[in-house]
Parts: sequence; structure tokens; C-alpha cells
Amino acid sequence: MRPSYLLATLFTTLAASTVPALSADCDITVGLVMELTGPAGEYGQAGAKSVEMAFRDINDAGGVGGCKVVADTRDSQSQGNVAVDQATQLVNIKKVPVIIGGIISSVSIPILTSVTAPAGVVQVSPASSSPTLTALGRDGKTNGVFFRTITSDALQGTAAAKYAIDQGLKKIAIVNVNNDFGVNMVREFKTAYEKLGGTITTTTPYNEKQSSYASEASAAMAGEPDALYLVSTPVDGATIARAWISGGGKQTFLLNDGMNSKDFIESVGAQYLENAYGTSSGTSPTASTEYFNANYEAFSGGIAPSAPAADRSYDAGAIVGLAIAKAGKSDAAAIKTAMREVVAEGGTPIHAGKQEFVKALALIKEGKPVKYEGVIGPVSFDQYGDITGPFRLWKITNGEVTTVGELSAEDVGKLKDGK
Repeated sequence: MRPSYLLATLFTTLAASTVPALSADCDITVGLVMELTGPAGEYGQAGAKSVEMAFRDINDAGGVGGCKVVADTRDSQSQGNVAVDQATQLVNIKKVPVIIGGIISSVSIPILTSVTAPAGVVQVSPASSSPTLTALGRDGKTNGVFFRTITSDALQGTAAAKYAIDQGLKKIAIVNVNNDFGVNMVREFKTAYEKLGGTITTTTPYNEKQSSYASEASAAMAGEPDALYLVSTPVDGATIARAWISGGGKQTFLLNDGMNSKDFIESVGAQYLENAYGTSSGTSPTASTEYFNANYEAFSGGIAPSAPAADRSYDAGAIVGLAIAKAGKSDAAAIKTAMREVVAEGGTPIHAGKQEFVKALALIKEGKPVKYEGVIGPVSFDQYGDITGPFRLWKITNGEVTTVGELSAEDVGKLKDGK
């Protein structure tokens, strides 16, 4: 062997030794329970890819003490009982300190009450917006382990009511999914809408995954409403919207956040949705937003960065990864404390992406505070794991979802309080 080759080999070996090794022996596993199939499958697929992207960025930045953060992803099938089984396996067998999921409230709530709260395991939902989750925390039933990166429907229902009135929709029929999410959204909407002078002609709950919703659509047409407020998921929502249109219902819709979906628009037909309005938990754009919007579609294999739950799922993954780094170990109690610390005021602002996480991990190692400012904007968690933020007002135009305005959290709060 030539001396020059030996020297080159030595330098290569020395250089490699200075880079933290990401060894499978010290992987820190985080459980993901996502709705990969079923009525909320579009949400879960986008969300899972976002969390994977966040973990990739943290691992590329050096990982947690040279160890990888990896996801063990399970499909809830959009069903609470399946989700509980999967979460139980992750907690009892895999011994995960954190579960990210579910996406929808009817999955997140049973995971929380049956698995994570009793076990003291941290749970982070990117998109479960039911007020019941706040109530569980207020009643001392969450063990303080629950966090979410979406605002509560207690606020979104109010924002939707104001938006409807502003569009001149004074008489509305409601068709809603008959679960915790749908019932709570309708309750909050009804309170605000009627206070603002609106009239609800009918309220028709439905059960998921029916082959036909013709009877529900027909019932909702009583009273000649100006529009249909459809509180649903993309698959069932499209079936209901088609039944409404074919039955002669007005082609004017108010939609919840999850209906901001290409699949929904294509399934119904863009030509029928030119008067479709919706609300979503909004964002306050940061450098993280720019990074995510520029890189997510390529990473995810073609999912748009605007897909439901995509942006806030990246933030859920990033906050969890940074909290594990702050905790310094795979310990649920330490991670629970660190969840608030890595988004707290006073820390060095950190954004999404490898280079930013290199900076964050170095600061954490030095014992210095960081404040992650995410894709959805700077957030912090209150005592119940909730966040506040603006609401995005959007409209479907030529088959595309277009933002037309924003309602601040302060304005929504004033409406809710009757001010």
C-alpha cells in the first residue's frame, strides 16, 4: 500500500471521528399514531411526512447527543379503538416517551384518556381541535402530558360564524360529523352565529363512512337556507356535497379547516365550489414557513405544503425533537417540562431546517435557552397545552384555495366574549 494512500486513509478516519455518529444503538423512538387511512387519511399522510421531515432535519443537524430521533409510525385507520391499540403497543412494548397524534380529535381523545395520561407519556396532536381536550386538562384528567399545535374549535367556530355573516350568509343549514369534533364545532358556531343575527335552519349530524348521504342532504334543505355549513372530512364531505348539489341545494358552502383539500375539490368538482368559504387555524409567517413551503413537496413525494395538518405537524415534530434534546434523555417527565421551555419567551429564536437546528442543538448543549418559531408562527403552550393564533379566511376560486383575509385571536376572543 502506497504511503500517500495510507496518509489519505488516516486523514479520512480522523475527520470522520470528529463528526457525531448517529448510531442505531442509541436511537430515540417517538411513536406516531396517524390517520393514514379512513376518512381522515389525507390529513394523516401529510402529517406523518411532515414529522419525518422535522426528524430528518434534526438528525442531519447532529441529532440528540449524536443519536437519531426516529418515528415508529402506526395507522389509526381514523378509528379511536384502533388508535388506542396502537398507542398501547408503542407505550407498553416500545416504551416510547412521546406519541405524536392523532390528527382528528376522535382519535386523540381516546389515546389521551386510555393510554398517555395514565402512563405519563407526552402526547402532541398537530390538528385535534376539540374543546374537550382543554376541558380534560382543566379537570385534571390529562396529567399535564397533552400539547397541540392547533387552536381550539372553541375559537374556530366563532371565527366561522363571523366570516359567514360577513359574506351575507344569514340562513345556514348544518351537516356535521357526529363525533366530538363535529358536535363541539357546531355548538361554538351556533352560539356565535345566532348572537350575530344569523339563523340556523336545520342541524343534521351524520355517521362516518356511509355509502350515501342523500337522506342527510335532503333533510338539510328544509327551510331554504342560503348555504350549507359542512363540518366534515374530505372523503365523506365530498359525498355529502355531491348529494346536496344533486338534490338542488344552493351551491354556496361554509367549510371547516379540514376541507381545505385538493381531494375534496376534485371529488366535488371545482365548478360547484365557486361560492365555497372556509376557516382554518392560521399562521404568522416566519423563516420556518418559507423553508417548509420551499422544501416539503419534494420531501413528501408531491404533497402540497398547504395540505391539511402538514405545516403544524412539522412544528409538532420539531418541538418534540428539540424538547428531547433539552431533556437530554428519553424520559417522558423531562420531555414534558422541556416542551414549554423550547418555545418560551427569552430564548434565541430558532427556525426550521438543518442549519437552524445545528444552532439550536449547540445552544441547548451549552445550557442556553432557545425559542423555536415554527411554520405556523411563534407559539407557546398554556397550562393546558393549548396555543392561540389567528384564523385564516379562505375561498375556493377556480379550484384553488385562496386566502382572502385573517381574523386575529384577539378579535375572535372579543366576539366569543360578546364584546
